[in-house]
Amino acid sequence: MGWRGRLFDTWDARVRMVLLDLSGLSYLLLVPHSGPGPTPMQWTLALAAFAVALLAYRRPVVNLVAQAALLAAAICLIDDITINQVGASWALLEVTMRAGRARTIWLSAGLLAVVDLTDSIGDPLRQVASGVVGLALEVGVPVLLGLVIRTNRELGRQAVERALAEQRRRESESRAARADERSAIARELHDVVAHHVASMVLRVGVARHVLTDLDPRVDEVFDDVHGTGTAALAELRRLVAVLRNPDGVRGDAALTAIEPSALPSALGAAVDRARQAGITVEADIDAAIGSLDAVRGLAVLRLTQEALTNVARHAGPAARAHLVVALRDGAVHWEVTDDGCGVDGDSAPTPVPAGGGHGITGMSERVEVLGGRLEAGPTGTGWRVRTVLPNTLPETAADAAPRARAAPAGTPTRRPA
Repeated sequence: MGWRGRLFDTWDARVRMVLLDLSGLSYLLLVPHSGPGPTPMQWTLALAAFAVALLAYRRPVVNLVAQAALLAAAICLIDDITINQVGASWALLEVTMRAGRARTIWLSAGLLAVVDLTDSIGDPLRQVASGVVGLALEVGVPVLLGLVIRTNRELGRQAVERALAEQRRRESESRAARADERSAIARELHDVVAHHVASMVLRVGVARHVLTDLDPRVDEVFDDVHGTGTAALAELRRLVAVLRNPDGVRGDAALTAIEPSALPSALGAAVDRARQAGITVEADIDAAIGSLDAVRGLAVLRLTQEALTNVARHAGPAARAHLVVALRDGAVHWEVTDDGCGVDGDSAPTPVPAGGGHGITGMSERVEVLGGRLEAGPTGTGWRVRTVLPNTLPETAADAAPRARAAPAGTPTRRPA
């Protein structure tokens, strides 16, 4: 909006009044008059009009009534009533621009018309001139100009509303496009990954029936692979359903694949799976975690699975690990430590090769979304990963700053792939 538009804005009424008063002073001081100059009464009425305009700029109706009264006085007391005529007409313009109801505009115009007609009482010729010309200039022009300004302002407001509506429409279309893309990704995920997982499960099942007289340990491995693949396939289908239609998933199913009350048993299953891989796991699991919400419950389960996988991969199959999951004051205290001696009994933690996995990064992101902080680093000859998940979720995931503590420089590091 340019300076001309801002000049007629509601908030710049004081600026308009100052400019109007300066124009009136210029008229009194610089414009030649028929007599010796402005009379004391003309100065008095002009200064009163200036003061009213400045003091009542926030109340246009009050300003109009006062200016009309000063105009009526000027008609009776002085010959040159230009200052008071302009003041009253400008007050009518302010009322037209800023009045909340049309009735106020027309009553104000009628008041000023009545005052203006008093100037022609007793003079038929002046009455005709005042009725045709005076009313048109002093009443008609301000009302017309004020209505034009109001109309333009309303059109501008409607244009802004249409722009906002258009922006909301584009955002809605963008969300719909993202939903379509998400659905396409879900279909591709199901077609590619689920197909291969189902094929693997089927082949393992066939191998269990075809191969006879197997070592019990091999048969146990087959059973474990078959069960793991079946569970992975079921969870994948559930996640695909969430991707395709998040709103159609009831309750917390969109966030977790387990019921919160089943979290202790799910953690126990993860510990048993690690033990089957040869790791000695000591688990201290607080039974109260069964009361956790679904989001934190799933986070605890995923962190445990990732950390125990890390122990098996980098500390060796004969390592000893200690899992602690406790609920204190509503906050979840979670920790997994290992001795790092599963390879030869005395070796240091196995470092992750260059370009290794992103397990720590994924764990950190999951923890930070819940308002916690992940700490990972060496402890003695082993490795420790721990965090505290608060009992309240942050307002937005974007507010959580990255706070994963890295291991000291030069220290061998390993992260789950």
